[in-house]
Amino acid sequence: MATLGDEELKQRFLELLKRDEEFRLAVAGLIGLREILEELRRLREDSNKRFEALERKLLEHDKRFEEASKRFEAIERKLLEHDEKFRAVIEEIKKIWEEIEKIWRELREMNRRVSRVEDLLGALSESVYAKFFMDTVLYELAGRGERLEHWERNARVDGEDIDLLLVAERTVYVVEVKVQPRHSDVAALLAKAELVARRYPGKRVVPVLTGTRVGREVAEYAQSKGVVVAAW
Repeated sequence: MATLGDEELKQRFLELLKRDEEFRLAVAGLIGLREILEELRRLREDSNKRFEALERKLLEHDKRFEEASKRFEAIERKLLEHDEKFRAVIEEIKKIWEEIEKIWRELREMNRRVSRVEDLLGALSESVYAKFFMDTVLYELAGRGERLEHWERNARVDGEDIDLLLVAERTVYVVEVKVQPRHSDVAALLAKAELVARRYPGKRVVPVLTGTRVGREVAEYAQSKGVVVAAW
């Protein structure tokens, strides 16, 4: 059987396309199918490329997520460590505060005892100074022939407290006892002397300020007001 050449084969193919409609449709279908196959191939290649790109991005995001997760875990560990340290600090503060409260209670108790001792010492000092001055007055009264009619410790005249009140035949002594007197004590003593003068009209009233630590300024101020200062 003789083999057709390319030119002859091409001519016969073209004649068939012209004459045979069925053949022509078959060839058109084949051509269209090839184009479709080519397009599908291109789509598949493009899809593969896109999928690979998407896969790479997912891998990158996965790595970033892992890194973020590790960082979060590290932060969480630090927060837990800080939380433990904070709890330890709180416990330490509680212990210190309990110790402070204990010391404060002890100081209040000590202050209460000191106040009681100061009151006792003050009362004792007042009694001693009052006794010293009373002995002095008795000596002076005896020297001028005046008799002591009445004396009273912690006397009360018209609502005012007087540390020592000595009432003689012609003289009344209003005595204020202060360990460390101030200017205001002089004014208070003078006010008490006026009350006593109204109770004992006709007698000479002598205001007296006595104590151990009478400052020079207070002493000079008292003497300028007619107050007798007796410091021991």
